[in-house]
Amino acid sequence: MSLVQLAPLPAEVEDFVRRFQLHLPTTPVRKAIGQRQAAVLIPIVCREQPTILLTRRSDRLRKHAGQVAFPGGATDASDPSAVFTALREAHEEVAIPPAMVRVLGQLNPVDSSSGFRVTPVVGLIPVDTPLHPNEDEVAELFEIPLQEALNFSRYHPLEIHRKGISRRVYFSWYEEQFVWGMTAGIILQLAQQIAN
Repeated sequence: MSLVQLAPLPAEVEDFVRRFQLHLPTTPVRKAIGQRQAAVLIPIVCREQPTILLTRRSDRLRKHAGQVAFPGGATDASDPSAVFTALREAHEEVAIPPAMVRVLGQLNPVDSSSGFRVTPVVGLIPVDTPLHPNEDEVAELFEIPLQEALNFSRYHPLEIHRKGISRRVYFSWYEEQFVWGMTAGIILQLAQQIAN
């Protein structure tokens, strides 16, 4: 894990860190043999009222075009860990310098509809982190107040039937942004961990 030193953290961020770390999984997660691996970074911006940084993917992308997502992507063969993948991808997509991320830990992996096992990595970034979206991949950056994002009542279940398989996904709105699917599920997983 990263040992990045940030300026003193706002009280609400300190509270989030404490609650998050109290409930980190103690059992290592085993990789599924033959399943493609990916990782995303959940960047928590250390404002007085902290926020979660999200992207809206470019409409020109072949997969998941226009959807709200965390910065992240597929694991390269040379990536030593999910944390490395998440930091590399966040740097490629929105120019977050890996050295500016204080990694707190990982959530349990999530299986995506496109066949990836995705590991969410939670990290803190300073308010003044320079952000420059890669226009080929990212149409827009936006932030949701952390307290609002972690509010269970914002998320609504939806049953999706695809290729004879039913899956429950969640969706939510934040201003004009539609947050759903794996991204909403990851935020809910984080909310459940903090609530314990």
